[in-house]
Amino acid sequence: MNPLKKLAGQTAIYGLSSIIGRLLNYLLVPLYTRYFTTSEYGEVTTLYAYVAFLVIILTYGMETAFFRFSQKEQDKKSVYSTTLISLLISSTIFIVLMFVNADSVAIALNFNGHPEYIQWFALIIGLDAVSSISFAKLREQGKAARFALIRLLNIFINIGLNLFFIIYCPFAIKNNLPSAEFVQSIYSDVIGIGYIFIANLVSSVVTILLLLPEMLSSSWRFKPQLWKKMMVFALPLMVAGLAGITNETIDRILLSHLLPSSIATSEVGIYGAYYKLSIIMTLFIQTFRFAAEPFFFAQEKELNAKKVYADVMKYFTIITSSIFLGVMIYYDLVQQFIGEEFHDSRGLVVVPVLLFANLFLGIYYNLAVWFKLTEKTRFGAYLALFGAVITLALNFALIPILGFEGSAWTTLLCYLSMTVASYFLGKKYYPIPYDLKRIVLYLGTSLLLFSLSVYVDLGMSANTLYLLIFISVAYILERPKKRLNSTPELFD
Repeated sequence: MNPLKKLAGQTAIYGLSSIIGRLLNYLLVPLYTRYFTTSEYGEVTTLYAYVAFLVIILTYGMETAFFRFSQKEQDKKSVYSTTLISLLISSTIFIVLMFVNADSVAIALNFNGHPEYIQWFALIIGLDAVSSISFAKLREQGKAARFALIRLLNIFINIGLNLFFIIYCPFAIKNNLPSAEFVQSIYSDVIGIGYIFIANLVSSVVTILLLLPEMLSSSWRFKPQLWKKMMVFALPLMVAGLAGITNETIDRILLSHLLPSSIATSEVGIYGAYYKLSIIMTLFIQTFRFAAEPFFFAQEKELNAKKVYADVMKYFTIITSSIFLGVMIYYDLVQQFIGEEFHDSRGLVVVPVLLFANLFLGIYYNLAVWFKLTEKTRFGAYLALFGAVITLALNFALIPILGFEGSAWTTLLCYLSMTVASYFLGKKYYPIPYDLKRIVLYLGTSLLLFSLSVYVDLGMSANTLYLLIFISVAYILERPKKRLNSTPELFD
């Protein structure tokens, strides 16, 4: 099968869980932004920002190491079992430490009086870290359907419990429904946003139970020498992951500390809601990553591998540029995704900046193939640390002046800088013939058409025409042509 078509097919299947599933999960945002205040949603946003760092630490790069060593080692079962045992031990230690120190951790993170939040999330993070390697096993084996099914069940349970606790329980009690007595026995309005975390915890427990067949089928052999080699490969990726998550989420933590305390939590809530408006871009990139990482490793030995990588980058740019343009020309409709309390004129500046920032993050993920295939993963850490320095420096400089608009511009400058640096390093160590002229053309065209939609506002019909113009340009330039020595195109 044409490798690009294979990647497209895998992306489509993983999209069942990543695009459809996460889209359903994102539909909780309208719920949260209508049932909770900007300050309450700011607390949720801040807590999940802290959690993002712990997820990276608890998986410590072993997911990617599993993919790499599954290709290198003949005994794949030992690669899986060694990774699984390592994650089980580290996650158990983490959970015990968090339970013992829940009060002090809650105080340190400004969640005074809610040590239960720390305990719940300790379990969530530990369970998700262990389940990550079983999900990786399903991806490595190409079992996209089972992967998608479990992911979807996780999300449906999470959504169902959110709806039950946030909407149904108060409604049943208020209207004295037949189930009111049962509801009162399990529900307390004092818990409030805590029900978001409880729903997350239950869905994580169910997920680990569904993955038990993969775990129980493990050979349960731990190979110390193999583990050491995997850790050498993985730890730079963990550093890169921590630096990367700094680039993605530290702005919400810094906003809560650098803005005046009277508005900080509310501003974090509004900024977090605007971040969610880049949902389509984020979901596509996440879905692409699920399919692309094992695909890139499997494609490595093919004669035309570099040509394939270059084509993937070009088509990726076309799709993400289309997403950027589509979201922004229909911004008035997209903005209705969040509650009216969260609407702000700053959104028209922040949302396009965040969309383009995530677009460059996706391009960076494509470029990252060079240091993963050459096993120079330390460069991934260097690049992420480079981005983290930019993120921290600019956030400290711009937040006091521009508020969360400064955080948005910082995110864009960070990912753009990382992308440029990775491209030039890749040219030195693993040159790939990317079609830069086409890539720049598509990015520039999407920006030009977006600018026209803002400064020459001719209504929704004209905006739709702008999107159709972009799609037509891409189709005309990339339509299949009969050429000698050419590889099949993705859309032939």
